[in-house]
Amino acid sequence: MRNPKLKSLLAPTLLSLAMFAGATQAAAPLRPPQGYFAPVDKFKTGDKSEGCDAMPAPYTGPLQFRSKYEGSDKARATLNVQSEKAFRDTTKDITTLERGTAKRVMQFMRDGRPEQLDCTLNWLTAWAKADALMSKDFNHTGKSMRKWALGSMASSYIRLKFSDSHPLAAHQQEAQQIEAWFSKMADQVVSDWDNLPLEKTNNHSYWAAWSVMATAVATNRRDLFDWAVKEYKVGVNQVDADGFLPNELKRQQRALAYHNYALPPLAMIASFAQVNGVDLRQENNSALKRLGDRVLAGVKDPDAFEKKNGKEQDMTDLKEDMKFAWLEPFCTLYTCPPDVIEKKHGMQPFKTFRLGGDLTKVYDPSHEKGNKGS
Repeated sequence: MRNPKLKSLLAPTLLSLAMFAGATQAAAPLRPPQGYFAPVDKFKTGDKSEGCDAMPAPYTGPLQFRSKYEGSDKARATLNVQSEKAFRDTTKDITTLERGTAKRVMQFMRDGRPEQLDCTLNWLTAWAKADALMSKDFNHTGKSMRKWALGSMASSYIRLKFSDSHPLAAHQQEAQQIEAWFSKMADQVVSDWDNLPLEKTNNHSYWAAWSVMATAVATNRRDLFDWAVKEYKVGVNQVDADGFLPNELKRQQRALAYHNYALPPLAMIASFAQVNGVDLRQENNSALKRLGDRVLAGVKDPDAFEKKNGKEQDMTDLKEDMKFAWLEPFCTLYTCPPDVIEKKHGMQPFKTFRLGGDLTKVYDPSHEKGNKGS
C-alpha cells in the first residue's frame, strides 16, 4: 500500500477483520462423529409403544456409596458381595435413569414415537430441575457414579441433539435445562478428577474424561473438550512400550479385564477429538493402538499378563461381547486386521448404556441389524 496515511487508518480495521476471521474459524461448533447425525429410522404411530416407566426419584442426597471391593487390599480386585449389594441398592435410581435414557433414545431413533422422546426428556428435565447428582458430599465411589451417569446421559442425548430429524426442535426449553445441568455437572466432574497424581490416574480418570468430552459436544464447550483431551493424553502416556497400563496391572487377577475396561472411554475420546480436528491417534507412539492390540492378544492368551504380574487372570468379564464395544470407534481410528473385524462382526451389535446406547448403529450401521439383543 503506497499511501502511508491510508495504511495507518486502515491498519486497525484490517487487524480487527483478521482477528474476527480467526475467532470465527476457532469457534466452529463442536460435533460428534458422523453416525450421530443419522435420522430416525421410521416415525411410527399407534399404541404399540411400551409407555413410560415410573421415573426414578432424582438423587439429591450425598454421593457416599460403599465400594463393591470394600475390605479388599490395595489391588481392589476381590469382590465383597454384601457391599456390592448395598452399592446396587443405594445407586439403583441413578442406574435406572442411565439405562432408561439409553434404552428409550435407542427406541426413539428406531421408531420415532413421540412418547418415547417425551418420556426421556421428562426424566432428564426432572433430574435437572432437582439439581440431582450435584452433592459436594461424596466419596470415591460417589464421584465415580457422578461421572459414569453424566457420560451415559450426555452420550445418549447427543443422538437426539444432532440427529438430522431434529427431534429437539420443539423442545428447546427442556433442552436448555438439561444442557445447563450437564454443563454444571461436567464442571464438578472436572473438579473431582483434575490433576490427580499419576499413581492415582487410572481407568476412572479416562471415564471421567469421556463424560466431559460427551458433555463438551452436547453443550458446545471448548474448555471441556480441551480438558478431556488433556486427560486422554495423560492416560495414553501411561501406556508402556509393550501396551501395558501400570496402574491397571496392579489389579492382580483382574488386570486384563481392567485394561479392557480402560479402552472404551479412550477410544471414544479419540474418535470425538478426531472429528473436531484434533488427531490423537499417534499420541505416545500410537499408544491407544498398542493398548488395544495388547488386550486383544491377552484375550486369546492371557499368559503375558500372568507373567507381568504373577496372577492367573480372571476372564469372566471378557466373555461378555458388550465389553468390547470399544472396537467400534477403535476400528474407525486404526485399520483393524481381518481377524479383528471378523471378531467385531460376530459380536455386533454393541449396545452399552455407558457409551450412549447402540455404537454399532453409530460407527458401523451396515452391520447394526444383528441377531443379538442388548
